Amino acid sequence: MPLDRDASGLTFVHHPSGQRTHYILDDFTDPWQPRETILIQHGFGRHAAFWYHWVPILSRQYRVIRRDLRGHGHSSYPKDTANYDYTVDSILGEILDTLDQLSVEKVHFLGESTGGMLGEIFAARHPERVLSLTVCSTPTHLPAQALQLFAFGKKNWPAACRELGSRGWAEALSRVPGTIPVSDPHYLPWYLEQIAVSDGEGLAQYAEFLSTLDARPWLREIKVPTLILSPTQSAAVKVQDMEVLAETIQGSKLVLVEGPGHEIYVSQAETCQEAFLAFLRDVSRQCTEKASQHD
Repeated sequence: MPLDRDASGLTFVHHPSGQRTHYILDDFTDPWQPRETILIQHGFGRHAAFWYHWVPILSRQYRVIRRDLRGHGHSSYPKDTANYDYTVDSILGEILDTLDQLSVEKVHFLGESTGGMLGEIFAARHPERVLSLTVCSTPTHLPAQALQLFAFGKKNWPAACRELGSRGWAEALSRVPGTIPVSDPHYLPWYLEQIAVSDGEGLAQYAEFLSTLDARPWLREIKVPTLILSPTQSAAVKVQDMEVLAETIQGSKLVLVEGPGHEIYVSQAETCQEAFLAFLRDVSRQCTEKASQHD
């Protein structure tokens, strides 16, 4: 399938399913040097633009791909779900197709919140495409109380997205204590404006998919180097659960990130970035040592 750039400069991958995925590629590495690729996969309701502040830090050393999930940001969503299979196979298949079309063999997969759930399953099922896995504020599944919270008094979470719209749903979420990661009064208007880029129907369809997504059966199958960035004060992710996750994923490293809220990639960005880059350096060093042992 062909790559595409629209009149406004947005770049897309077109999938055999008929859907298209928006992505942003940033690469400020030395062009004569070999470089590795980081794939950033955002959490629910967010999209590639939310990771803008990570790009200057990462893209001097790595090629960085930020990718909008199905129904998020500028990625499409099916107008008729009867013609689209919202399954793990479909969603992961589109990640694979994105990498294939961009000629990327392997990535350091960085997934935030529910984007990390995809990363866990992807790493278990496609280890040959993953150099390392980093999950940030990532649950292994969404428990009933989370689904009830996200419904905001409507029938269910998808219904809330449809009835409130993307911006209305985000406004309801923002009124929950501890959900907005930045105290700057200018942040919330920007946050709501960015959430509103997505269509409420697109978010609703993806919420239906996430409501039954469960990474737990795959965790013991993960054999790639794994970093777990855990918030200490998130309403959605408990430290005890992240400790269990670290025990379950063989050889994984757990880093507790102090600070309020769930979105530590924003509120504690520098701490998360330092831990992430240190982890990547360790992975690279270990790979070099293994290669030298085989020479």
